[in-house]
Amino acid sequence: MIKVLIVEDSIAAQQLLTHILNGEPGIQVIGTACNGAEAIKFVNKIKPDVITMDYYLPDATGLQVAREIMETKPVPIIIVSATWTADQYSEAFNLMEAGAVGTMKRPPGPGHSEHESLAKELVQLIKSMSEIKVVRRLPKFKGKQFEAAQIPFLARRIVAIGASTGGPPVLDTILSQLPADYPYPITVVQHIADGFLDGLVNWLQPKCKLKIHIATNNQALEPGHIYIAPDRFHLGVTAQEQTMLSTAEPEHGIRPSVCYLFRSIAKIYGSRAIGILLTGMGKDGAEGLKLMRENGAITIVQDKDTSAVFGMPNEAIKLGAAQFILPPDKIAQSLILQQTSDQQKR
Repeated sequence: MIKVLIVEDSIAAQQLLTHILNGEPGIQVIGTACNGAEAIKFVNKIKPDVITMDYYLPDATGLQVAREIMETKPVPIIIVSATWTADQYSEAFNLMEAGAVGTMKRPPGPGHSEHESLAKELVQLIKSMSEIKVVRRLPKFKGKQFEAAQIPFLARRIVAIGASTGGPPVLDTILSQLPADYPYPITVVQHIADGFLDGLVNWLQPKCKLKIHIATNNQALEPGHIYIAPDRFHLGVTAQEQTMLSTAEPEHGIRPSVCYLFRSIAKIYGSRAIGILLTGMGKDGAEGLKLMRENGAITIVQDKDTSAVFGMPNEAIKLGAAQFILPPDKIAQSLILQQTSDQQKR
């Protein structure tokens, strides 16, 4: 039985979510909280398997509450809200930075055209998130010391990054450190709920010196630009060094798929690529990263201590796909060192 705590200041919303979740076999709402203090008090007494939380609470921000829970008794937190404005998207991604693992629109009441589909999505998300083991988020992580990877010189590179659960704050850490003159295109697949991609780009762009695009078809891959796969399309590359979007079947139940991107990069760029697989549940990207390594690419996975969910990186490690296992800041430093090395050897 999956035990759920609902943190929501609206009594009507509490009742709606309770009705949806208690109506699903295998899920039980074990409590509700109207504010942050109640939520923290509840978690300290009875640890739920999953928490659904509104982005705004009357006595504290959701960010403060998520931070305290993740620093003391970590539980998968899903941000569920009725409406999403640009400011609320930013708050949702800040909550992910604090440790929240998912976001979605709150289902409307019965009779609404979206009720059934969003209720089903909420149930599935709770079931999926209940299976992950989240890690304690220390205020300042003090773990193993890592050196940045020494990546050998090769001209005309491309970087391919795949991420899922917990990915947005890690992308922020890596991409925000890259200098404005970074000389290679970067392609990204981030598993994210439909409709949240614009918010992700708007959240990342002010902190990033490189231009971020939601990829379109046949777009030239320019140095120092970032191309993120759009909702419901696989992202690949062509021999003409352009983006390629596809509606081919989902892989691992997902479109866009990290594996699709990595296979395409391996085929076109071979040893001139750098593949990076970040936090996420499941196996997407592991086999693709292995193919990239077999084709001579440099391959990096995020380490366990900093991964919100170690599923995807761990699968890649088990397949022998990872040359380097690094925390996000060292991944960024490795890319910067590689840039400097390449420029010196030209």
